[in-house]
Amino acid sequence: MSHQHYTWDQTFRELFERSLERYNSGDTNLDNYYTTDDLLFLAAIGCKPREFFDFVEDYGDAQTPSIETAILIAAVRRDYFLTIQHGQASTEEMKPNELPGRNEELAGHPWLPRIIQKARNKLRGENDPDIMYGCGGDRRFLTQYDIHPADFLRVVWAAGDNDQRIIDYVNQRSAGKG
Repeated sequence: MSHQHYTWDQTFRELFERSLERYNSGDTNLDNYYTTDDLLFLAAIGCKPREFFDFVEDYGDAQTPSIETAILIAAVRRDYFLTIQHGQASTEEMKPNELPGRNEELAGHPWLPRIIQKARNKLRGENDPDIMYGCGGDRRFLTQYDIHPADFLRVVWAAGDNDQRIIDYVNQRSAGKG
């Protein structure tokens, strides 16, 4: 199977739907989900098998995030993977205990240090399989500020190492609410 760039999103959706069907039938053994072609496809877009499964699992359990959101998040990661990393996966991986704590704040925003680190790791493909960008805590934070998860990834990408640019964006979103 070739992994067409023009239709990668369709391949993603088909794999998502096939995996969701398997998950909804009660099969939660990730080891059974992917064919060799599926694994090659995921590698070609910079997506780890477990992070793909996490989106399927969350959608199967709570219908959130949507398939479209999973595709949009994957699109940002794919773009970063192909343009910045030139299709080369990072060999680094951050463990859950290395993330900022759940109660840590940045500029008065709880969770912000954690989601910034998770987003940077997501862009580079460096989250441990037990870390999910877009988990329930991330979704609560992003919903509070009315920020789409893919948009937050783009903001973090554009900000580079400049946390103040991210803080300014979150503050702007916060000021616009109400």
